[in-house]
Amino acid sequence: MITVTGATGNIGRTLLELLTDAGEEVVAVSRQARPGEPAAGVRWVQADMGTAAGLRSGLDGARALFLLVGGELNSHGEDPAVLLDGVRDSGVERIVLVSSQVSATRPKAASHARLRAFEAAVRATGRDVTVLRPGGFASNAFAWAETVRTRRTVLAPFADVALPVVDPADIAAVAAAALREDGLAGRTYELTGPEAISPRRQTEVLAEALGEEVAFVELSRAEAHAHLSTFMPEDVVTGTLDVLGVPLPEEQKVSPDVEAVLGRPAAPFGAWVARNLPAFR
Repeated sequence: MITVTGATGNIGRTLLELLTDAGEEVVAVSRQARPGEPAAGVRWVQADMGTAAGLRSGLDGARALFLLVGGELNSHGEDPAVLLDGVRDSGVERIVLVSSQVSATRPKAASHARLRAFEAAVRATGRDVTVLRPGGFASNAFAWAETVRTRRTVLAPFADVALPVVDPADIAAVAAAALREDGLAGRTYELTGPEAISPRRQTEVLAEALGEEVAFVELSRAEAHAHLSTFMPEDVVTGTLDVLGVPLPEEQKVSPDVEAVLGRPAAPFGAWVARNLPAFR
């Protein structure tokens, strides 16, 4: 059995499908109630993943754990080492952790200190560990959906700064391989898309898919900061804008790791758009 945290998110939903299609029994753990009727082979556990007790509630009988450090896990909760005490006491043999590319490229960034602590904590469990470090997500473009639907406009900063955003479905596919297959433990994979693409070019891809013109309006850093501050902590806002606006060379490079694990190229931004086009209509 495999336990999947963050089961209702962009990665988790796809990962559940991949695992159940492969015949795995899955425990899906989420702070939210399960979305409708569970798929065959999936048992839902509603728990606060910011506590050791919440995490432990989904581990009974599990041999592998997918740990997504997002939402409540990344913003608050017990010390990562304490949270993972329950893993040490369980039958979990394999852990796949989603961290971030920034954990490596900016090792002193305050915005990613908790992610770095999780990396250290999972490695200290003594289990077989695979760490995934994705760059920016293609799904961050969902933030533009409302203005694209209502005004056929994208508002974003750093119009021509290109980053190799990764499709969350590719992250899920690499995670599924690491959870089920031998030979991937003990490794750290940097996950990106197949090419660096700017917000302006992403807007053009959206327009091509919609078959309609979509305007691009460039926000200043100050305007973007004010918007992000409404739902992000200050250090996260600053760190995010630093990566988006002044990326390091390593953050603009295309990684070969998706193809190395999956045997196919990483999906381009246009493939993500094609699957999610109804959100922008």
